[in-house]
Amino acid sequence: MAERERVVRMSVEQPLWRALMAYRVLTMVYAVALFVYERHTFERPAVAVAYLAVLAVWTLATLPKVAGAASCTRGFLIGDLTVALTGILLTPLADLQARTADGSTLPSIWTAGAVLAFAIKGGWRLACVASSFVAAANLVERGDPSRDTFHNVLLVWVASIGIGYVVEVARASERTLARALEIEAATRERERLARGIHDSVLQVLAMVQRRGTALGGEAGELGRMAGEQEVALRTLVAGGLVPATRASQDAAGGDVAGTAGSGGGPDGPAADQGPVDLRSLLAPYAGSKVTFAEPGAPVLLPPAAARELAAAVSAALDNVTRHAGADARAWILVEDWPHEVIVTVRDDGPGIPGGRLARAEGEGRLGVALSIRGRLRELGGTAELISVPGQGTEVELKVPRPKPPRGKAAR
Repeated sequence: MAERERVVRMSVEQPLWRALMAYRVLTMVYAVALFVYERHTFERPAVAVAYLAVLAVWTLATLPKVAGAASCTRGFLIGDLTVALTGILLTPLADLQARTADGSTLPSIWTAGAVLAFAIKGGWRLACVASSFVAAANLVERGDPSRDTFHNVLLVWVASIGIGYVVEVARASERTLARALEIEAATRERERLARGIHDSVLQVLAMVQRRGTALGGEAGELGRMAGEQEVALRTLVAGGLVPATRASQDAAGGDVAGTAGSGGGPDGPAADQGPVDLRSLLAPYAGSKVTFAEPGAPVLLPPAAARELAAAVSAALDNVTRHAGADARAWILVEDWPHEVIVTVRDDGPGIPGGRLARAEGEGRLGVALSIRGRLRELGGTAELISVPGQGTEVELKVPRPKPPRGKAAR
């Protein structure tokens, strides 16, 4: 938590600290140049020269201190403000007319940099305290403050408090964003693991339940227990209560989008060594009831993308087996386009009744939500399901093709 807070503060404040570094150097040069231009008006120029020499050395020597929040300590801020206040109060000693005539103080607008450092470091409250000290010093230095003096004091006071408030709001926004990104990352990991549970554990439990019920006797009791555990596990996963799960995609009682029964299709060590031909992962699904149509050339995808896409196809085919009936036929069509790969899985089953998917997801049966759509979302693609009762179901899976390295044309 502390490390995250430190990173947030760095990301929000770093541009402000860099701007403050430049401001301090430029305003120090301005204060010196202003004195050189008006030196003939000073009754005691030696006082001004001595102070401005200290100001220049202090500004340059402390540049590393304003490089970031970590180096800008409370002690430095107090010292910096002290230098500014000292310059303001020394102005009447160097220029005897300073109390009766409006003019710049010795540190001039460099003083605002000391106040802004408080605002960036501690927010509007510290900025209010620092600007109040500067206001008091200016009023004392003038003796009989003029309208311009009040105007300048008020301007520094309001500006520093405003900047301090903006810094606090930016920090709060960064913390909220960091927390949202953490939640998103945790959710994505939970969904990824839930897919694995859906593709393996839930499938096995569902199979044990069906076979046990069919056999009866002790096997029936075993099937009943397996069914109870399947329901409990699906509930936990769908509710996000299992730390390492990713909402089960209910393979066993599947929502209408069954599960990737085989856990996502073929996969082997060679697949991690370079682009994978998607056709080789989908070809094993072809059979007497599944027709596979493929391009004549290899359909190359990164290994992870190819395996996840094959797993989504497996989930869609599993739905056909479970929900379209034993006699239903399915067709797999692979299209290889320059910027994306499209895989369409179609069946001639009875289709999905209206509202069935929403009800299944509400019951914790997340096959379509995670085994299919979840996988495609992870790949930056989309999964569209079109189903008309009595006319079958079509699932269209689109995966964007990675951009080729610079200098190489896309396929």
